[in-house]
Amino acid sequence: MGMKDQFQQKADELQNRAEQKLGQGRDEAQQRARQGQEQGQDAQERGRRHMDDAEREMRDRRPGRDADA
Repeated sequence: MGMKDQFQQKADELQNRAEQKLGQGRDEAQQRARQGQEQGQDAQERGRRHMDDAEREMRDRRPGRDADA
């Protein structure tokens, strides 16, 4: 095996390793993005329920309305 072949083989190995790490990093970033999106949706839903509860409570407290109804 000539020197050029050795260098080419080493370069190929390094490139393959870099591509694997890049793919792994991309997969991890996509997973973190999905988790962040899910957490954001959960927070949005909790906020919506909180607002619904607050609106219901304000309606129930209006004067002239039977609170037990």
